[in-house]
Amino acid sequence: MLAVVASLALLAAPSALAAENGKFDPSHEFEQHAWVPIHIGPLDLSITKAVAYLLLGSALTIALGVFLMRWRVGTDPDRRQTIGEWIYDVAQTQIAEQGLPSKAIGRWFPYVASLFLFIWVLNLISFIPLPLSDERFEILGLELPTLGIYAATSAISVTLALALLTFVFTHYEGVRSNGAVGYFKSWIPDVPKAMYPLIVPLEVLGQFMRLVSLSVRLFANMLAGHMLILTFLGLIFLTSIWVFPISVLFGTAFYLFEVGIVVTIQAFIFAALSAIYIGSAIEPEH
Repeated sequence: MLAVVASLALLAAPSALAAENGKFDPSHEFEQHAWVPIHIGPLDLSITKAVAYLLLGSALTIALGVFLMRWRVGTDPDRRQTIGEWIYDVAQTQIAEQGLPSKAIGRWFPYVASLFLFIWVLNLISFIPLPLSDERFEILGLELPTLGIYAATSAISVTLALALLTFVFTHYEGVRSNGAVGYFKSWIPDVPKAMYPLIVPLEVLGQFMRLVSLSVRLFANMLAGHMLILTFLGLIFLTSIWVFPISVLFGTAFYLFEVGIVVTIQAFIFAALSAIYIGSAIEPEH
């Protein structure tokens, strides 16, 4: 059943098929165009496809949290409440408790749990064909947006902003828990002072590399997955009939792999690393 749904989802994304003269470039699906231009001085705050998906993802995350964990909660849980409790348990035992010291769980569990659920929702809706597209088609003189698949987390600006939150919270909590001097001294390993000119810059660089690796890991995985799926879409419709069944088969298999595994793993890794970074700043000796 899931394979049938995946095949229909692939075939229902005609925005990926917009090609002139038989040419198809999947990278065009990730271009950002201002739908609602908003400029405040040098700042460009225009509503783009990525912003639209972020707004939708935020609304769905809030709705999902309320529906599963806040609405009609009782001592005899039904299936809906059981799913909510399972998500809560994963966020607490597998993310928060594994990365945060016990004294910090109450303070930072809401952040890492929300991060996990938000990224998971963003990743999931990126594989559902939605009418949030730059391309249009006409029915009875009415111009409508085509269905398309797009991942907000395949935009480096989105993943970098999420990683920057963790980066700021990490160092804020490190200074708050240990004092500025104690926290920054914890960056320096126990080596002879003569090695400080070499070690200190490397340690500072390592802190900033966390920011880069956290954002690029999520961005690269989601971008690569969508590029491959869009490429299979192009092969389905822009090649000979003999390639069609192979393209559908491999496209469906990869789609199922992304939805069933990658979506959840990437959200889990991002939240888990965020918890580890914040926890290591609170207790640098660990």
